[in-house]
Amino acid sequence: MSAQAPTAAGSARRPRFYYGWWIVLGAVVGQFAAIGAGGQVAGVFLRPVTRDLGWTAAQFTLGGSASFIMGGVTGFFVGPLIDRRGARPLMLTGALLCGLSLMAVSRVQEAWQFIALQALAGGFGFSLIGPLVVNVTLSKWFVARRGWAISIGSMGISLAGLVMPVTMTRVVDAYGWRNGYMFMGFMIWALVIPVALIMRRAPEDYGLLPDGKTEQADPTPAQRAQLDQQQRDFANSYTRVEARKTKALWFLVVAFGLNQAAMSAMLVHAIPFVTDAGFTRGQASIGLALTGAANLCSKFVWGWTLQRVPVRRLSGSAFASSAMGVAVIVTGARADTLWLMWLGFFIWGFGFGGTIPIGEFIWARYFGRRYLGSVRGLAVPFTILFGSLGPISIAMYFDATHRYGVAFGALTLVYIVGGLLILSSREPPPKVQPAAA
Repeated sequence: MSAQAPTAAGSARRPRFYYGWWIVLGAVVGQFAAIGAGGQVAGVFLRPVTRDLGWTAAQFTLGGSASFIMGGVTGFFVGPLIDRRGARPLMLTGALLCGLSLMAVSRVQEAWQFIALQALAGGFGFSLIGPLVVNVTLSKWFVARRGWAISIGSMGISLAGLVMPVTMTRVVDAYGWRNGYMFMGFMIWALVIPVALIMRRAPEDYGLLPDGKTEQADPTPAQRAQLDQQQRDFANSYTRVEARKTKALWFLVVAFGLNQAAMSAMLVHAIPFVTDAGFTRGQASIGLALTGAANLCSKFVWGWTLQRVPVRRLSGSAFASSAMGVAVIVTGARADTLWLMWLGFFIWGFGFGGTIPIGEFIWARYFGRRYLGSVRGLAVPFTILFGSLGPISIAMYFDATHRYGVAFGALTLVYIVGGLLILSSREPPPKVQPAAA
């Protein structure tokens, strides 16, 4: 089924409640489950698992890296399926596989079993219920309000950061890491399967226009401008083949790949880094919870500014906030100052909260919504490759030196380089020039 361009016949009567907001709800839940049971809690499990089974940090981290890599491979094929089939069948399949994989992780004894199951959970689980699937779907349902929709949808990631580290630290400390993985498997089923049933592919399939708009016989200038925006977004959409020939795509791939590398490294190693500095696991989990709180609060700032400020500048600001946050965390840990370390987590979380919705917004802005799943699917393997290298690189450095300091300091530079690449990117030229007034 191929999407049709917005037309006057698309909708004669405006519905009382635009169905796209149900899609936003699905995005919140899907991203909460995918991120909350994945990267957000990896640091909670690292030390309990490695101490119990006698593994190195690198062996544990290989599981997360395998998950990232498999997710990247899967994303290449999943992207076109989002365009053709929509999110519902993908999310149902992902929830089933992800839940089963996490339950199986609770019974592993060997490192290879852990790595294989994490790859299955990440590649065919998290990637089917998380940001790629739900954000591409949001970009199809919203154009004029895309910034708000993606920002609200990404609150699921913020809530995961706010709730899951503290919750899972208590579960793991009280009942053990094996029961912790079992708990997360059931959680995936309980949350994702119901919301997957409400997901839909695109508004045009149901006689609707993006943003809940209707074409009226005598539209106001504002209504006409929004319809024109929807039509330009559709007409100027780049196919996968066209997008890969643009410099913009590769600038975004590397920039957000660097962001993914630094972000995933922080999520996996933040708790061990903080506890090695002399703080407790509870204090470390509160730091990650503050990241989630800042992430959540930031959505209102990024959602408002995405409608008013050039997206490249916002991206640079989000990357800069992330870099500053990491630097303050390291400073607070070295100074043995708890409040300063917590402040660093808050600043990092504020930037982290912007890089995800801004990233999804800029992909849709640069390449349009019609083939967005295919374009994002092309970019995902490269972005994920960077993301998989971040945690394992930090783990190998720690195993060799038994300290984190220099490696965490390097993450600040990674964020700065990524921000500069975004600022250097340029939106591809429109395929259809606007009509002369």
